[in-house]
Amino acid sequence: MPNCSTGSRPRRSPRKRSPPDEPARPPPPPTPAVALIDRFQEIRTLPHIVARLTQLVNDQESTLQDFEAVIRLDPALVARLLTVVNSAWCGLKRRVDSISRAVALLGTKNLRNIAITDAVQGMLRHRTGSAAFSPVRLWLHSAASGICGKMIAERIFAINGDDAYLCGILHDIGLIVELETSEPLFFDLMERLVDGGPTIVDLEREVFATDHGEIGALLAREWRIAEPVAAAIADHHRTDLVVAPQSAAGILQISEYLVHQLGYGVKDGLSASLAPELAAHIQASVEEYRAVAEDLPAEMERTRQVYGA
Repeated sequence: MPNCSTGSRPRRSPRKRSPPDEPARPPPPPTPAVALIDRFQEIRTLPHIVARLTQLVNDQESTLQDFEAVIRLDPALVARLLTVVNSAWCGLKRRVDSISRAVALLGTKNLRNIAITDAVQGMLRHRTGSAAFSPVRLWLHSAASGICGKMIAERIFAINGDDAYLCGILHDIGLIVELETSEPLFFDLMERLVDGGPTIVDLEREVFATDHGEIGALLAREWRIAEPVAAAIADHHRTDLVVAPQSAAGILQISEYLVHQLGYGVKDGLSASLAPELAAHIQASVEEYRAVAEDLPAEMERTRQVYGA
């Protein structure tokens, strides 16, 4: 077959020049919640002991000896731990003076929760309030929500109550962030919070472009706390969501509703709302919840004996 090639080289298409390197774009600005947390962490940090205990709780290979070694580094926490284990809460006949024995009796999550409770109370202990806001009331509201949540988990649903307690003690940590970083704005917000007016979330969105649920959930995730706890904190004012009563979010919403009814609200004179599904659940188990409500004041008195007002 004859060769039909002309012998000439095919033309090459011109090489494309790569565009010059573009300057790196600056990172997007932090969200309002992240910005408040950054400012908060310049003022306060989570105690190292709490962070380490949380790591150990998340590590399935950690031992009781690991927890004991961490706790020994904090004499104040040792004293609190022994106070708790020897209090009426545990009902022991013999006094416990050994850290290792206290660790074994209380359990690892309970230890972490005691340390976090200590940290939350420490953030509020020396704060001054205003005519519309009391740090002591916020502490008692958080403690009551935690205790009530633990009682509901264990008595109503027969599940371990440690995570329910943690939800309650941390659900309003975002309010502490707002207080620490923007006290005048926070006090003004609490002054404007009245029954029948805008909700606290509406006011926060107006003032801070975020709310304490979002702030608290971000902090919980940063502290490596279990995701169901963080999600419950994020949504504890979302009565429009359908949540299972036995879920972390359901127990938190129920416990916060109950403690409001019993006088442990963040501020006097505010009414509390509850999702219809959760209200129906309470109505179906009204005797059990009545018993929880009747026993809560005694549990709160035990908390005062351990932690003070």
